[in-house]
Amino acid sequence: DEKQSAFSMITNSNKKLKMSTNDNTTGKPITCKAMVARAAKQPLTVKTITVAPPKAGEVRVKVIANALCHTDVYTLDGHDPEGLFPCILGHEAGCVVESVGDGVTSVAPGDHVIPCYTPQCCEVSCEFCMSPKTNLCPKIRGTQGRGVMPDGSVRFKDEEGKDIYHFMGCSTMSEYTVLAEISCAKIAKEAPLEKMCLFGCGVSTGMGAVWNTCKVEVNSTVAVFGLGAVGLAVIQGAKMAGAGRIIAVDINPSKFPCATALGATDCVDSTKISGPIQNYIAGTLTKWGVDYSFDCTGNVNVMRAALECAHRGWGTSCIIGVAASGHEISTRPFQLVTGRVWKGTAFGGFKSRRDVPLLVQKCMDGAIVIDHYITHNFEGVDKTNDAIDALHSGDCLRAVVKY
Repeated sequence: DEKQSAFSMITNSNKKLKMSTNDNTTGKPITCKAMVARAAKQPLTVKTITVAPPKAGEVRVKVIANALCHTDVYTLDGHDPEGLFPCILGHEAGCVVESVGDGVTSVAPGDHVIPCYTPQCCEVSCEFCMSPKTNLCPKIRGTQGRGVMPDGSVRFKDEEGKDIYHFMGCSTMSEYTVLAEISCAKIAKEAPLEKMCLFGCGVSTGMGAVWNTCKVEVNSTVAVFGLGAVGLAVIQGAKMAGAGRIIAVDINPSKFPCATALGATDCVDSTKISGPIQNYIAGTLTKWGVDYSFDCTGNVNVMRAALECAHRGWGTSCIIGVAASGHEISTRPFQLVTGRVWKGTAFGGFKSRRDVPLLVQKCMDGAIVIDHYITHNFEGVDKTNDAIDALHSGDCLRAVVKY
């Protein structure tokens, strides 16, 4: 029957993946293809690179599929203050463990993992990991921001033997990459990696902003600014949380049908509104504003609008989008004096190694549907520039490149 056929396909696929994690490569450098970002504002170039074996506490993985995220493009366009070149971008992927370094116990060769740019060391001495208030484990933050592994060195070399920087601790625009063990979320092998890769960033971030950071209640009113994959994930998460009214805001009306299908009750093209959009939401659509608002644009002016349409007395506004380097947010202090709360979120507040496997399982069980986010598919790491072009087209949510 259909279920048995699907199970056979997954089983056969897993056998192929196991064959690809060859014992002959353990402890040895691997030569493979990667898309290398040589400089800001330049197209990625296909290069043959060498990936060193993992050191202690590290994991080398074969990347099966990588989804393009706007954060990759943000760095490539030169907006990231931590952007280093040459580097290998990519951070939303599904991988299979090829080999592990000394001391690694949580994953083994053949395991399926989602690389997580927000690690989780789980050490008792880590007040961040031990606190239910945050997911911001700082264990490798210092080195990750400098484009190197925890020991301060890199695992990538170009054809001339020169170093290539890492990116967000992931660098998944390469057929193989090396991760810190604490950045690896182990998931069920039955889960299709070309779909589950979305839980490495955008979908988790949007849904988590609703469920973890803001804890949206039943019958709440919500406004979402920016209807890319993250914004739509916010809408989907708000609908699942039982929000009574969800206002979707964008400058591209072609995104409204998808927003409506996911739960938006009102769709607003902000370019068609005379006057500030915040006054339209808090004044025309509602009397006092919305209970929760979410910025998914990275535009500091939109961030202000999102805050100022939050409900007088108790409204909360959450910043999800990442602003360009040097940009600052502003509002009148009176907006906060009169009860509004301004907060932000990273990876939706999810503790990566604990929560990503649970999200994947919920997806496998049918409780979270994500297929609609994948609007474009490409084959081969060398097609990554085509995926970037698709992301710029305006009708792309997620472009997945299978290697």
